[in-house]
Amino acid sequence: MVLDAFSWLLSSAAYMFTDASQMEMIAKLGLAALLGGIIGYEREKHLRPAGLRTHMLVSMGACIFSMLSMTAFAGTPSQGYMAATIVMGIGFVGAGTIVHVKDKTFGLTTAASLWLTASIGVAVATGYYLLSIVAAIIGLVVLSMKPVEDSIHKNSQRR
Repeated sequence: MVLDAFSWLLSSAAYMFTDASQMEMIAKLGLAALLGGIIGYEREKHLRPAGLRTHMLVSMGACIFSMLSMTAFAGTPSQGYMAATIVMGIGFVGAGTIVHVKDKTFGLTTAASLWLTASIGVAVATGYYLLSIVAAIIGLVVLSMKPVEDSIHKNSQRR
């Protein structure tokens, strides 16, 4: 009896790691983590409240929820609800990074980068690999434009 249970467990584990769809999901999760990490690295480098790990986790979480939505709720009206709740949930998390002090607001860019990172995770989950990679690259370029933004502010203050 114990031997039968152990044998079943081993065969189930072997199937789990050879099932192509499971391996594809794991690869998607890895890509989501990598792309979220690219954006998170830039935020971490500038000591922002949501950095490398947060962005990786947001991208991975959005990817997992999207994959589950597509498989567990396939063909039902509930299939799209998961993506909608990701957008709302990330809005809530992003709001926690925004701070308003006197006439200054901090954290909007970090909140926006979390939102982008979640969308990248959803794009990876749904198989839009090129879109997700290009979005991460463009996001990184936009985040690196802080010196340009500072220069514009500096020039407008001189007038």
